[in-house]
Amino acid sequence: MDQLIEQFFNVEIMVAAWPMILQGLGMTLLICLAVIPMGLVGGLLAALGSAARSRWIRWPVIALVDFFRAIPPLVLLIFVYAGLPFAGLQLSPFMAVVIAFFLNNSAYYGEIFRAGIQSVGYGQSEAARSTGLSAPQTLGYVVLPQAVRNVLPDLLSNTIEVVKLTSLASVVSLGEMLHAADMARSITYNASPIVLAALVYLVLLWPLVRVVSRFGKSLNA
Repeated sequence: MDQLIEQFFNVEIMVAAWPMILQGLGMTLLICLAVIPMGLVGGLLAALGSAARSRWIRWPVIALVDFFRAIPPLVLLIFVYAGLPFAGLQLSPFMAVVIAFFLNNSAYYGEIFRAGIQSVGYGQSEAARSTGLSAPQTLGYVVLPQAVRNVLPDLLSNTIEVVKLTSLASVVSLGEMLHAADMARSITYNASPIVLAALVYLVLLWPLVRVVSRFGKSLNA
């Protein structure tokens, strides 16, 4: 038992590894700040495209959304980082992570937005148009606010998944939190830095998980 505690919960090693973990946390948050807003915008555009009347717009968008939802994000990340250079496009690890996660999360956000838009009755749009609002005004002032409210728990849940997804960036040696913890583990020959990183993820995400759960219950009440 003492050996297990020494290997996984060595406080001295955790304290020594904390600066590296903290630096990695900064990179994790930077990835989130880049990917989440881009994913939300891309998802909204994908939702609008998949609902377009023109099949020349609708079907290609639906095909792209299905493709990026089906392909594993790790495979997509490795392709962007290691595959695109064969086509003459060399990306930094950060840019590769942002692009891969943007494509993946835009597809998921897009499906969530699409479900939200479809949850708003068509009569709402007809009533708004009858008051003189244009189609863009109806979408922006009437449909989207209700759609976002209806699927807000799903949007927040997917955002939490984005934060957890950042751990895959260690595959391309980007210095996010898991990569920093693994580097500290290789230096100390002890798993305590990995445990510390897991605890940081727990402290960050557990309150958000509880908020999403409570918000979902309040909407269903």
